Amino acid sequence: MGVDDDVVAWRRHLHRNPEVSFEEHETSAWIAERLSEFGGLEVERPTETSVLGRLDTGKPGPTVALRADIDALPIDEHSGVEFASERPGAMHACGHDGHTAMLLGAARELARAELAGGELRFIFQHAEELAPGGARDMVAAGVMEGVDFIYGCHLWTPLEYGKVAAVPGPFMAAADFFTLTITGRGGHAGLPHTAVDTVAAAAELVGSLQHIVARRIDPLQPAVVTIGSIHAGDAPNVIPGEAVLRGTTRSFDPDVRQRLPKLIEEIAAGVCAAHGASHELDFQFGYKPVVNEARATELVRECIGSDELLELDPIMGGDDFSAFQAEAPGCYAFIGAGGEYPHHHPRFRIDERALATGTRLHVQIATRALEVFA
Repeated sequence: MGVDDDVVAWRRHLHRNPEVSFEEHETSAWIAERLSEFGGLEVERPTETSVLGRLDTGKPGPTVALRADIDALPIDEHSGVEFASERPGAMHACGHDGHTAMLLGAARELARAELAGGELRFIFQHAEELAPGGARDMVAAGVMEGVDFIYGCHLWTPLEYGKVAAVPGPFMAAADFFTLTITGRGGHAGLPHTAVDTVAAAAELVGSLQHIVARRIDPLQPAVVTIGSIHAGDAPNVIPGEAVLRGTTRSFDPDVRQRLPKLIEEIAAGVCAAHGASHELDFQFGYKPVVNEARATELVRECIGSDELLELDPIMGGDDFSAFQAEAPGCYAFIGAGGEYPHHHPRFRIDERALATGTRLHVQIATRALEVFA
């Protein structure tokens, strides 16, 4: 089979066998085995569930890194594809199986190519989906030491197949996470006056938190406050003594990012006090914004066909690729993989033709970067 056929087959294997963040033991072992089969690559395990492949040309030159994330999401799959997940409660619902397969295909092609001097590093990163993410672990393990340029990409179903977006400057938002625990006094649902209703407080708080973006942040500064999980009680006739809300904030501006937890704390204190309840906020700063360096992005754009290149506004999704960009000039691109269902949906699918686009760009960008950054 050709490289494109192999990439599709590899992607489908990974899709059938997903592993969630920090549990990618079989996935990382399988990746390491594939890299070892290609020949000419030094294979390392920087962390327990990640893989690094090194390709040394034996000639002086820059060090160029390519990155793919490898983890799946804790979702039961309902996509209907014949290669659906065989692991209940885990699904590649974001495209990381494709990212991994594309980088494997590129690694094999580059291992066989005549290259300019320097070193290529193939970073297969664990735990992108779970803050604080695996990128910082790999940076701490030394995978970015001496790197002059890094490139990463994401299969992106909101973009139609055949289009690629790589824009300089802020591209993806900082992604931070929080847990709000409301404590009241449990009681009988038919005697609400004897209890302190945490559900009522939580319901009001969900709406009140939206006023942070609507009324407390400069409307010219993008920000998001989202509650993604609420848990309170298990019976219809019991007022629970505790309600737990979990959510995320997204932002670009550093001052806005620092302000958001303070505003969440302020509003939670007021709403809970009004209900006679108390609260505790656990706020965790996660990924910094993905900001594409100008020179690195220009190199990537030069490798994208004129009929493929698409301008795209920044999005409020996050990615810990930013941890790698803090160590070297880098660019993160979106590969159009148009699909009916959004990322993180149990029916998520990609247009597999996009795998060939992503693989080709990895090869072209790595080859060009060895020349440009020499």
